[in-house]
Amino acid sequence: GVKLEGGGTLRVAVPVTRPELASALDKTAQDQAILQTALDVRDRSEQPTVFVTMDTNLRIRADALGLASENYESQKVDIEIVDRGMVELDVDGFFHEGHFTPPSDMKLDPNSCVLLRDRKSPTHTALGRYHHDRGLVLPLRVPAGGVLGLRPRNKEQTFALELLLDNSIQLVTVLGKAGTGKTLLALAAGLKRTVDDEVYSRMLVSRPVIPMGRDVGYLPGDIGEKLNPWMQPIYDNLDQLLTTRDSKDGRNGTKKDGSRTFAELQDRGQLQVEPLTYIRGRSLPHQYLIVDEAQNLTPHEVKTIITRCGEGTKIVLTGDPFQIDNPYVDSTTNGLSVAAHRFKGQPLAGHVVMMKGERSELAEVAANLL
Repeated sequence: GVKLEGGGTLRVAVPVTRPELASALDKTAQDQAILQTALDVRDRSEQPTVFVTMDTNLRIRADALGLASENYESQKVDIEIVDRGMVELDVDGFFHEGHFTPPSDMKLDPNSCVLLRDRKSPTHTALGRYHHDRGLVLPLRVPAGGVLGLRPRNKEQTFALELLLDNSIQLVTVLGKAGTGKTLLALAAGLKRTVDDEVYSRMLVSRPVIPMGRDVGYLPGDIGEKLNPWMQPIYDNLDQLLTTRDSKDGRNGTKKDGSRTFAELQDRGQLQVEPLTYIRGRSLPHQYLIVDEAQNLTPHEVKTIITRCGEGTKIVLTGDPFQIDNPYVDSTTNGLSVAAHRFKGQPLAGHVVMMKGERSELAEVAANLL
């Protein structure tokens, strides 16, 4: 074998067909070859052998065959450490001076969202953000009227808009259960900065194609028709945002077809929705990039996406670490949780967790109970 710098030896193993696997698994399956190799190594070695894989099903099969197995621990993060991105402080003076200077023994991460409470009147609160370069907690700058007619309904949504609209924050991670407004707020901020303010040349929205039911290959039609159901949540949110904006602008506010709205923005080169597969190998400068359902990505895939970002690009990762369809990651190993944890403390990154569902009472109860 080949000795590795970090320790250990790399060997090329040729799997040997084992009778106990032949009847249980397809002989051509890669899983069978992997298990055969692991069992062969165990039988030949005098030292304890542990089979390491992120594939839960494969660990179950290994356990059934008496082979010790473990999950890949290197990339795990403690989901409790991935905090809410918000701190609460009892302060004096902020409401009169318009800022708060944290004491030297108080550690606040750059872009921390802060709920400030007046010591003398605890019901008197304000929302702020810690600006690391100035060493101050300053009031939020979210427009009073919201964005595209969309007004934040709770403090977490207000914090999220603050981070999503700030051009100096290049990476934003937004975590939250279904119905908290993660995708809607990200799209609203992206449209505002791309279409209205022209800060970015294009808004690119992408999602991992990991279906909850049958794979897209089973659906009829060409690739565009196959991906339409997958894109529909984006169309629905765009439909809601642009219809609201039309009515606010004094237009008739007639409800538009989401796919047609998408086509209009696409024709102007200001919006593109595509699978993450198409992003690999590209350079993406001056774009507002939204990756929805990022909890279904591996840390390596998230790294690949972020390293595609060129000069002037902002990337937003949204998702729910507890609602994962990818069998190879969990709440502690998915790319969204890992990115939120690893970028903690970086001045160019911001993080917030959405706690309260705003879609409907039914959606909120379902997200909590099911």
